[in-house]
Amino acid sequence: MSLAIPRKGLENDDVLDRLSSFRADDTDWRAGRTWSLVYHAGDEHSDLLKKAHALYFSENGLNPMAFRSLRRMEAEIIRMTATMLNAGKEAVGTLTSGGTESLLLAVKTYRDRARANKPWLRRPELVAPRTIHAAVDKACHYFGVRPRYADLGPDYRVDPEAMQKLVNRRTVMLLASAPQYPHGVVDPIERIGSLAAETRLPFHVDACFGGFVLPWLEKAGYDVPVWDFRVDGVTSISADLHKYGFAAKGASSIIYRDMGYMRHQFFVSTDWPGGIYVSPTIPGTRPGGPIAAAWASLMSMGQDGYVERSRLAMQTAEALREGIKKLPGVALVCEADAPVVAWMADDEGLDVFVIADRMGARGWEVGRQQHPSCVHMTVNANQAPIVERYLSDLADAVSYAREHPEAGRKGDAALYGMMAKVPFRGLVKQSVLEVMERMYAPDAFDVPDLERVGGSKESGLVLRLVDRYGDDLMTALDQASELRRRVTKLLRSRLSQ
Repeated sequence: MSLAIPRKGLENDDVLDRLSSFRADDTDWRAGRTWSLVYHAGDEHSDLLKKAHALYFSENGLNPMAFRSLRRMEAEIIRMTATMLNAGKEAVGTLTSGGTESLLLAVKTYRDRARANKPWLRRPELVAPRTIHAAVDKACHYFGVRPRYADLGPDYRVDPEAMQKLVNRRTVMLLASAPQYPHGVVDPIERIGSLAAETRLPFHVDACFGGFVLPWLEKAGYDVPVWDFRVDGVTSISADLHKYGFAAKGASSIIYRDMGYMRHQFFVSTDWPGGIYVSPTIPGTRPGGPIAAAWASLMSMGQDGYVERSRLAMQTAEALREGIKKLPGVALVCEADAPVVAWMADDEGLDVFVIADRMGARGWEVGRQQHPSCVHMTVNANQAPIVERYLSDLADAVSYAREHPEAGRKGDAALYGMMAKVPFRGLVKQSVLEVMERMYAPDAFDVPDLERVGGSKESGLVLRLVDRYGDDLMTALDQASELRRRVTKLLRSRLSQ
């Protein structure tokens, strides 16, 4: 462990050898066992991205006058992306460092637009589905906007009528997803677009996840709901290039219908002694490598390449879905519009998090979700060869969970199970914050083991409760969850009469 910069620098080969050794315990994404963190289009494509990135390793997009080539590439990427999203000739936009920055910019832009048009507005709000990406919550926290979240329908798409009821004189924007990340369904963009037009509110579609796959699935013949700039009420869209665009990490985009919206994204400072400072996005320094790699990815993949990879990704997702449907004990959460699979336990005696733990022990990266408790999988074309292995391991994991019901009261299964059921979310937040403090402490050089942290004095409240009360607390939460379910069902029944 390095506690200080070495007095004498190491040889280059030694440095590279050490870096390689650090990867020994990382997830094996090359084998297709990672579902959402890496989007791999093959070694040849990766080699191209590395070379393109290296060509612009030192260039800085902060000053487009000094590095005109970066501005040219950014402009071409934005125009190609806008065309893909069926935007008009007036469309404009910028590249960003990722989906989070794109969503931060959307919230910041429409907040500032509201301030310009309604200077008396002091407590801005936005209306979004409950499944909108958590980066929107982050943006609201940063920029002083109150989020109001609308409930979902039985198909996990947001209810437009629920959104309409939340709109008031303080609302500065509407948001929806294409698709939403947890379950892979596209929100009813056309109906929300009509609401946006009726209320004269800007409407941002978060397509960070699906922006570079839904258009190609449509071209491949799949039935995709209309969600892009063909919907009149849509004023902006975010789309990640480093997901299904297969660019290098650090590349997303935000596209506006016209400059009338985007002008509120820019930041200008005129009084700094260092000179007039202007920034189109959140960072100052904008690395040239991701811009060059994104341009290279679009040019090398081409429309035909994107269509073929999207088709294969969807076929792989469909194969996984069909296999899960045939497996007793688990079921799909819903039918997705994108290459996404979300599955949950379908037997009362099975704990989805025990199944997830078992899959993790088999070497699979597992995305655990809540409300409802389920497992998420983002599917890529390169995972076609591992479908049968995954389904076989899943069948074994279900059998294990059936034979070991006690496993739900210990380890990660107990932790995630309780996290999903605790009615007081402040307890969960405090627990997670304390784990993060432990992970980033001055003497921390590794990710803490949650079971070990759970038994320590410094552990979060939820972790301590699991460790101390175990079965009794989990049983109480199960009973409370069932009671809430019955009350909710009764209320909905009464309201529908």
